[in-house]
Parts: sequence; C-alpha cells; structure tokens
Amino acid sequence: MKNSHCSSLLLVCSVLVLCLVTGDARCDKLSSNFYAWTCPRVYNIVQQHVYSAMREELRMGASLLRLHFHDCFVNGCDGSILLDGADGEKFALPNMNSVRGYEVIDAIKADLENMCPGVVSCADVVALAAGYGVPFSGGPYYNVLLGRRDGLKANQSGAGNGLPSPFEPISSIVKKFADVGLDTKDVVVLSGAHTIGRARCVLFSDRLASTKSSENPTLDATMAASLQMLCTGGDGNQTTALDVSSADVFDKQYYHNLLSKKGLLTSDQGLFSADEDVVVSTTKALVQTYSDDGEQFFSDFGASMLKMGSIPLPAGSAGEIRCNCRVPNPK
Repeated sequence: MKNSHCSSLLLVCSVLVLCLVTGDARCDKLSSNFYAWTCPRVYNIVQQHVYSAMREELRMGASLLRLHFHDCFVNGCDGSILLDGADGEKFALPNMNSVRGYEVIDAIKADLENMCPGVVSCADVVALAAGYGVPFSGGPYYNVLLGRRDGLKANQSGAGNGLPSPFEPISSIVKKFADVGLDTKDVVVLSGAHTIGRARCVLFSDRLASTKSSENPTLDATMAASLQMLCTGGDGNQTTALDVSSADVFDKQYYHNLLSKKGLLTSDQGLFSADEDVVVSTTKALVQTYSDDGEQFFSDFGASMLKMGSIPLPAGSAGEIRCNCRVPNPK
C-alpha cells in the first residue's frame, strides 16, 4: 500500500472546510452517511469483500463480528486491534490464536485507498465488515454509524484485562460491560452473537468432567461426551461450533441451547444456569424472552451493536485515518 495515497486529501479538506463554515449535520462524529461525499462506494466495496470472504469460509462472518467486539472493548472502537508489533492487542491472551479476519480488512482497506485515499478509517472498515457479516449469516441488518478515527497505539494490557473472559462469572462480565457504558441487557444480547462461530477446546475444557462423579450439572451429558471425544489428547486448539444446533446460521437457537444446558462456554451457560442472584435473574429472564421471540432478539441485537459501536475513544485521543491498518501513519 503506497503512503503517497495519504497525500491526496483534496476531498477531505473540502469537507473539513464545509464543517467549519456551515456546521453541516453530515459532519457529525458518527452518522450513517459520513462518507456520502468523500467515499460514496465504501458500502459496496466492504460488502463485496465480506461476501467473497464468506463464500470461501462461512465462519468469516462470525470472525469479523468478533474482531469488531474485541476492538471496541479496548480504548473504544479505534482499530487498535489491527496494529502489528510485539505490544499489539492482537497478541494479548484473549486474542492470540482466536481473533481472525485481519486479511479481509487489509484487502478492503487496499481497495478503499485506491479509490478514496486517506478517507475511510480502519475502525470504520471493521465496524462495517461486521455489520455485513451478520445479515450474510441470516441475522438482522442494522444501520452502522460511521466516522470513527483510528487510534495511534495499541493497548495490550487493556486487552488482557478488559475483555470479558469465557471463564468469568456473569457478575464480572456485567462489570466489564458497564465499564464501557453497556448494561446487563447488552451482555445477554451481544452474547447471542455466539449463535455463529467456533471456539477452541482450551476455552471450554474446564467444563468437561474427568470422572463420572465430577460431571458438570450445567452441561448436557450427551454434549459433554461428544466434546470430551473431540478434546481428549489434543493441544487445546481443536474447535467446535458455539451453537451446537445451527452452527452457521444467525438465529435465536443459541438461547434455546441455554435452556437445555447446551451452552458451550461457561460464560454462555452462566446466563441461564449460574447461581441465582439479582444479575442472573435478569439474564435468565432475557434468555427466556429471546428463546421465544427471535424478532425481539434481532431488534435488540441491532440496538446493542449501535451502542457498542459508539464506545468512544479515551479523552484527548485525536486519532488519525491510517493508510495501512497494521501501522500508524509516518510522522
């Protein structure tokens, strides 16, 4: 990717002048038509790349959604998860050998730099790619707001400590969501993204019994036996579907699974089966609601994605529009 592309800023400058002189509403920080003048084909380009990637591997829709989630939870939605380097977020424990889709983002960004250089942020590419991955998997279309700027540096420790863990109790996960402005309802709704995608044995093997007497009462026995066969003797990197009933279809089946003790991760099944307290009573009721009403789940999922996608950068973070999503722009 040529850095000289970033010097072609005529369109950007004209829009900045318009913002300063007129206060045009299209210059708002996040809006659905942020690139209407500066890069009107951004939607087509992202859509085509995501569609092509999912034709090759249907799972990529889930991977792009996870990439967006893991980006937003650390310093806001700033594309910092894409940065290379030993101190990068992609090398934090929750992301290593787990988060995928970087090459798809690279390909999208390369096309955008050829068409409208220095205009579309990497953070917006991630958000929009996730937004197409959901309906291409059978889920809801939701209006992705755009206008983010890219962070200047990664936060590996923030990724290591701030991302929700599949091993954590629900109360801890709710706290981490609250730390970025999301609530208990958002926990249940966004967990529903696990209706697509896969997980490695290392993330759920703690739920598998070593003896008959140590069987997990919150895990269906037949499913436990199948998982035991998959994971025994491996290195922990074998994968299975997060949604045992409809692995590649974005639907409400994830919540049905929880009712029958077929949630794969501790953090999934805990939404319904954890020891009762005020938090779990709330999550349990929501699981029951979404297991009955797929339309409500779809509607609430779109709303929660908009909330998550609007998590702001830390105060004082001006950001930039990266030319190459893997490195900050040269100074």
